Amino acid sequence: MKSMQLPETVLTKGKGGKLEVRTLDSRGSCILCKYLDPKTMKPADRKRKLTLKGSDGRVLEYFIIPLKDAKRSLLITSDPEEKERQVWNEETQKAEVL
Repeated sequence: MKSMQLPETVLTKGKGGKLEVRTLDSRGSCILCKYLDPKTMKPADRKRKLTLKGSDGRVLEYFIIPLKDAKRSLLITSDPEEKERQVWNEETQKAEVL
């Protein structure tokens, strides 16, 4: 295999100190949803849902569950829902397609 000259800005050291190349896996858009109580519009839960849509159309969804340490969260893979869903936009006061 041929050795490549890589810019220093893409190189990083892993936990074991081994040199690694940071590469682009996917590019696209994201949506972060929070869950509110419909009666009070106050948070119903601390969890959030992160939906990532790649430029190739692939959709990945994750629940973000905050842990006791405010700097840490648990990321759980979620199966993308088949039905078309919408989210409430608090700024525009309208429903929007995800």
